[in-house]
Amino acid sequence: MKGNKNLIGTSIIAAIVASLCCITPVLALIAGTSGIASTFSWIEPFRPYLIALTVVILALAWYLKLKPRTKEEIECDCEEENKATFWQSKNFLGIVTVFAIIMLAFPYYSKAFYPDTKNEMIVVDSANIQSATINIEGMTCISCEEHVNYEVNKLDGILTISSSYEKGNAEVEFDSTVTTLNEIEKAINSTGYKVIE
Repeated sequence: MKGNKNLIGTSIIAAIVASLCCITPVLALIAGTSGIASTFSWIEPFRPYLIALTVVILALAWYLKLKPRTKEEIECDCEEENKATFWQSKNFLGIVTVFAIIMLAFPYYSKAFYPDTKNEMIVVDSANIQSATINIEGMTCISCEEHVNYEVNKLDGILTISSSYEKGNAEVEFDSTVTTLNEIEKAINSTGYKVIE
């Protein structure tokens, strides 16, 4: 039973660590400390291994919980000693499994935690509209994209922004009479991700 508890604890830790790089930007937004958003981006390359570790550990825990008991184990049991607590039950293992799945899937639904930052439609002279593609280092998931979009949309004069962690950039359209490319780059750098030339 003690080994099973250790497996459960390890699977929870592995699931949380696997999604830590994507959870951090959301926590930073909530805490108002956006500069720490990229703190755990170095974990992203290890994410597939951490996911595999979580799945293997949970599979082993379920196997140990569901495997048939041997004749010797049944004969050796005392009713007082064998009474399982909630922490040793299938229900608790089920809760841990659901929690691990929710943590592992976090990058795919993290967008829901960011407030809507659509700017009001303003009339802009087309001669003042500028477009720029800004290369960004450190984004590793959809949550990173949303964090960059959120910070840049706080600036006045932003018409559209679309960040892509896969491309490592942000495409921005803005009114050059209201904001500058330098201000946009400062907003991106404030997230903890770095604008690169």
